[in-house]
Formats: sequence, structure tokens, C-alpha cells
Amino acid sequence: MSETRDPFVRFQDVQKSYDGETLVVKNLNLDIARGEFLTLLGPSGSGKTTCLMMLAGFESPTHGQITLDGQPIKNVPPHERGIGMVFQNYALFPHMSVAENVGYPLRVRGVARNEMERRVQRALDMVELGHLGRRRPAQLSGGQQQRVALARALVFEPQLVLLDEPLGALDKNLREQMQYELKHIHGSLGVTMVYVTHDQTEALTMSNRIAVFDDGVIQQLDEPATLYERPANAFVAQFIGENNRLMGHVEAVDGPLCTVRSDSGASIRAVNIRAGGIGERTLMSLRPERVSINPDPGSTPNILDAEVLEVIYVGDHIRSRMRVCGHDDFIVKVPNWSGHVHLRAGESLRVGWHAEDCRALDA
Repeated sequence: MSETRDPFVRFQDVQKSYDGETLVVKNLNLDIARGEFLTLLGPSGSGKTTCLMMLAGFESPTHGQITLDGQPIKNVPPHERGIGMVFQNYALFPHMSVAENVGYPLRVRGVARNEMERRVQRALDMVELGHLGRRRPAQLSGGQQQRVALARALVFEPQLVLLDEPLGALDKNLREQMQYELKHIHGSLGVTMVYVTHDQTEALTMSNRIAVFDDGVIQQLDEPATLYERPANAFVAQFIGENNRLMGHVEAVDGPLCTVRSDSGASIRAVNIRAGGIGERTLMSLRPERVSINPDPGSTPNILDAEVLEVIYVGDHIRSRMRVCGHDDFIVKVPNWSGHVHLRAGESLRVGWHAEDCRALDA
């Protein structure tokens, strides 16, 4: 990413309403650095795709301003913004060959034939389809069609590429392969990419930063590891990755930590993120892989009784559903090499975790 202080893309106090009453995007302020891979992540209806469409020029802000490389783009039509677009449905022309599809953006820009052929071949080689230029889209697999769409978005060397759930139609294995290929292409080209998805794993895998949307508002904007390890509120904690949720009331506050009396009566130590003061209700968030089984007494402040309800062999880890603090959906993930592969449904044991791994958030 560029070290310059000036953002390549800036949303400033942007709002969007389709009916004049309900705001789909609310007072959005967002800076995107040149060369960044930023993912807009959130559930359906959260406002992420609307932001992408406003940046592309297919929608206009109801209020506020969007700038691209320091210039307002409100009155610039989509085809003059110099932005590459990749959609979930590929949007390839079925009557054209692969090379013709990729070369289309160059043809409408009046690029000379020899130069166009050179750039088309380079773009196809970039996505490892240089040998399929003469085929029609119908003769390609879904993954190959998606690569063609990506090559078409990159062939005219845009500074910004927008991707709207481009891998949604692919099967799991191909989707994962394309994630790494996109990440590699981004790294090699240095182009700015803004990616929309509701798939949290996809976002964590590919992004420099992730903006988590809900109800038209960015709930948290951070690097993937920060989002996962330190969610800012209950929504982010529940949306990013899997986590155990325990409810209770704050009993004591001790600097950055607090003691929470769970609804089952257990006393739990946690990091006070947004729990509030004594007597306030809070939701505690705890990742399943941070829970240890039968910890040594005194090794951690949180050690509770548990009953194993279900054990699932996943391959690289064992996933166990337990009853903890009155909850029947408490999940523990144990690496396969750790010696806990012999967990059995119905057995009683103890689970524990460090206070630093448990985050007391808004209720």
C-alpha cells in the first residue's frame, strides 16, 4: 500500500436513501489507500453493495461526497471513471471469444489492434488462460469464466478494481483457489481493490483491511487479525468467526478487566471492552479454540464445569459441543494432535480460559 497520507478513495459524510426516508448508508466516512485490498463485509441489506455501486457510478449519494484520487466523481459517468468491475455473474458476452471479451474495454477506448492483442494476451497469461483465447465462454468452467472476467477488468490497467461477490457461484475448492489467486494478483500488480462479500472467511483470507457493515454503518474497520482477535462490539464478535456467547452482569471493574456474574451464577473474569459499569448487563465473547480442557487448577482464573454433549471429528481438529453455564451450545475446538481425540458424549470435565481471551461487550 502507498505510504502517502492522501487517500486514493474517500467517502465523506455519504448517505444513501432509495425512498427519501430510510437510509441504506448512514453518514459513511471511509478512506481507502492506494494499493489497498479493502473488503466490505456484512449481511444482506447492510449497505456494503450500495457503497460499491456509488463508487462505481451506478448509484448516486443522497448526501455527501466521494472522491477518487482527490477529485469528486459525482458528475463523472461510470465509463469515464477508469474503474474495473467484476461481478458474480461474470457478465461475459456469449457470442465473443475469450480474447474478444477481454479486449472489449480496449476496443471501446480505441486502442490500436497490435497493442490490444499484446495487452489481451498479457492479461490472459496473468490469470493462466493464455491458451484459451479462442474459446467461447460457454466452453469454459465457472472458474475459468471468472478468471476471464477478472482479466477483462484488469486489461486496461485501471487504478481501481471493484469486485461484487465475484466468487459466490463457485464451489468450495475452486472458491478457495480463486481467493489465493486474487490475493497473488493484487500483490503483484499493486492495484487498489475494493471487494464486497458476506463470506467472513473470504474476507479474512484476502484483505489488508475489512470494513464490517451492519444497518448502513461501519461497525469496525481493521486488519483481519484485529477484527478476529479484538472485536469492538457484540455484532462484530458474532459475525466474524465462531464464538461462544455468555450473558451476565458486571460485578466488579478492575482496570482493563472486569468480573461478570453469569446468568448461571458463575464468576467469570474478562476484558472490559464495552461492558459498562457495575450492574450493567454484558455479553461475553470467547473463541472456541481458546478454551482448554481440564486445565491445571490455578492455571487460569476461569475454570468451569462442563458436560460433553456432542463430538465431531473434523480432521485437523475435534469439535465438541458442551453444556457450560447452562448453555447447550458452548463449542470447544481442540487440535487433533493434542491428545483430546477421545472425548466422549456424556462425560463430565472442566474447561478453562484466560481472562484476556474473553471480551465483555455490549449486551
